[in-house]
Amino acid sequence: MKDSVLYYSVGPLLYCPADHQGIVPSLIRERFGKHFSLAMCLEDTIADRYVEEAEKQLVISVKTLYDTLKETPFFMPKLFIRVRRADQIEKLIQATEEAGTLITGFIIPKFSLSNADIYIQTVCETGERAGRDIYMMPILEDPGLIDLRYRHQLLYGLKEKLAPMERLVLNIRVGGNDLCHRFGFRRSCRETIHSISAISGIFSDIITVFGMDYVVSGPVWEYYRGEGWDTGLKKELAQDRLCGFTGKTVIHPNQIELVNAAYRVSQKDLADARAILAWDTDSGLLVSGSTSAERMNEYKVHKNWARRILMLSQVFGSE
Repeated sequence: MKDSVLYYSVGPLLYCPADHQGIVPSLIRERFGKHFSLAMCLEDTIADRYVEEAEKQLVISVKTLYDTLKETPFFMPKLFIRVRRADQIEKLIQATEEAGTLITGFIIPKFSLSNADIYIQTVCETGERAGRDIYMMPILEDPGLIDLRYRHQLLYGLKEKLAPMERLVLNIRVGGNDLCHRFGFRRSCRETIHSISAISGIFSDIITVFGMDYVVSGPVWEYYRGEGWDTGLKKELAQDRLCGFTGKTVIHPNQIELVNAAYRVSQKDLADARAILAWDTDSGLLVSGSTSAERMNEYKVHKNWARRILMLSQVFGSE
């Protein structure tokens, strides 16, 4: 499992179109709080004929944020750009010039065996030329994941390609809506994606393959207003966390605080995690009652859980 808070710190990842001119003043005014990351999207949210225009607006936005930060401090979230082609990575780093240091990394849509090599090579080479780490977050949403005959081969093949640059992969992300689209599925605000067996089976395999070595983020929830949207999101978040996901893609600021709240650590979990990691392994006894005397703590069984709890508490806090 990941042993650095950095990989857990993406948290709620707020998406916006890369040509959204209102995002800069919203960030400067801290309208979305101080506990989220931002994705500026050049892919599905931008029509094909407007990509070049969106790139230009993205460069203007990044430079404006950079210049403003030098004069007026404000919370600058981790910034990611969702590209549609590998060549956009180097192009945008160069175009943003010194302001490009605000770009934490790039989101790779529809990550597959056919495009993995060029994306990995481009991210690594761009980082080397820039003289700093540039991170990537591949999205697993390729239709090939649906085919049971080849799914495991595909997932392990992708993991093998990512292995040499694992340190630069902040999250593995999953494209729940893209996969649902293939079947013509759409959940209501009273239902969670984990109840759709065909999709949850894919998620389970992704967690099985990647979950021990990477942080895997939860899928987008598309409701942000109306009766029951928040109750439904809370329900899905609880299932996300239980199934091994950390953080979530969000498409509206209303969703940010609910994601943060879902990953806050209880005081009981935090106390037990600290006790487990401070265990005297020379005592000869590796099992004990919890700090609240409500459950069993076992050093060998719960050590990884305890490490994860401490990292979550550093990112999301405790309650």
